[in-house]
Parts: sequence; C-alpha cells; structure tokens
Amino acid sequence: MADRSFEVARLPGFATIAITAFVILYLPIITLVAFSFNAGKSVAVWEGFSLHWYADAWANDDVKSATVRSLIIAVSASAIATTVATMAALGTTRRRQFKGQTFIYVAINQPLMVPEIVTAVALLIFFGIVKTWTGYQGLGYLIAAHAAFCTPFAYLPIRARLEGMDLSLETAAADLYATPWQAFRRVTLPLLAPGIMAGAMLAFVISLDDVVITEFVKSGGQDTLPTYMLGQMRRAISPEVNAISTGLLALTVILLTAFFLLTRKKD
Repeated sequence: MADRSFEVARLPGFATIAITAFVILYLPIITLVAFSFNAGKSVAVWEGFSLHWYADAWANDDVKSATVRSLIIAVSASAIATTVATMAALGTTRRRQFKGQTFIYVAINQPLMVPEIVTAVALLIFFGIVKTWTGYQGLGYLIAAHAAFCTPFAYLPIRARLEGMDLSLETAAADLYATPWQAFRRVTLPLLAPGIMAGAMLAFVISLDDVVITEFVKSGGQDTLPTYMLGQMRRAISPEVNAISTGLLALTVILLTAFFLLTRKKD
C-alpha cells in the first residue's frame, strides 16, 4: 500500500516559499554584517575590507558607557525577573488546581499580549508619579521596568521545565522525611536549573535589546546601547552602527544557542 502520510514538505511550492522566507529574513542581516567590515563610510557601496569601524566603536567612550549601562540593567533585570518567574511557576504548577489560576496565568503573561507601547506609556506615568514623590532619578526605574517586561519571557521556559518534571521524585523525597525546603533544594532546584538558566538568558537578551520601554522610562544621560544607536541613526547612518549591531547579534546568537542546548529534550 502506498504511503499516504501527510508531509508539508511534499506540497507543491514548499521549497520555493521556504527559500523566499529565509532570504527575506536573513538577507538584511547578512548585508548588515558584511557592511560592518566596509572600509569606506558608505553603507551601500562596498569600498574594501576593514576592521576600523570595530576599532572606532571600541574606542568610543559613549559606546562604552552605554554598553556598561545596558549590561548592568540587563543583568539586574534578568536576575529579578527570573526570581519572580521561578516563584510564580512553582506557585502555579506545584499545587492543586484552584479558582483564578487561569487569570493569574494571563496576568503574568500580560506584557506578551499587550502592545509594548501601552506598557511603556503605563510605566512612564507610574514612574513619573514615583519620581515626583521621591525625587529619585536613577537606573532603578529602568531595571524595574525591564524586570516587569521580561518576567513572562523567563516564566514560560521555567514553567515548561516544571511541567515536564516527574513529580514522583519530590514525593519520594517527602516520603524519606525531607522537609519542603530540603526537597526543593536537593531535588526540585537541580532538576529545574536548566529551565531557570534558559529563562534568565532569554530575559537578559530581551532586556539588552529593548528600545521602546527604555525610550519612555529613561532619564537624561541614561542611554542604553540600543537607544544610543537609535539616536546616532537619526543623525546619520554610519558603519560604526553596523559594527555595534553585529556585536549585539553575535552575543544574541551565542545566548540563544545556549538557550536551545539547555531546553532541548534528550532521548
């Protein structure tokens, strides 16, 4: 009997559509990377190979300060978001079903469903009130805003990891007279660690890349690397911006590769 199993790859035109999609997605990125090595100032005409735009970016004090600020915000926000997401995941999976559980799940993932501009305006208004009351103008607002936005991104892989774990292992620990804290520290946490690391890396990448929320919440002199690049492109497009973008792309690829390796299922 002929094999009648359905495969999308066998549909007419599938290869053409797939190749077209990949070209549309990746050709602009390849062009960006290529022109970051352009010897001339043009971002459209190739004038020879050079690394001097990377050297210029490395020597730029504004780029250095924006990079350090971005890393401080991203590390702090991802740590807070991952901690909150871990507690939320434990609270919504390691217990019996209860009324309002769906609502809590929706509330945690609200930043994923609401346009980012809405979240940014809401945070701008809220932090504006707080600034008026306290007079504080530091990076704490950006860290809090990024942590709030990144929490659902950390929550999803952590919750998925918890749902895939064998609950009988924790039950066995309890049967062996382990306290809830001991069972969590010695059984749940080691098994959950890959999900936590994946959530933290995803939150870090989202925070490092954010522009909209940062533009609305930041005060003067608090440019992150993406907002600095946006400001430079409003003046003139320089291959230096291409070099910075390529560096961010390389960091993102490394982190996402690690995320894939941590979350893939083993046979």
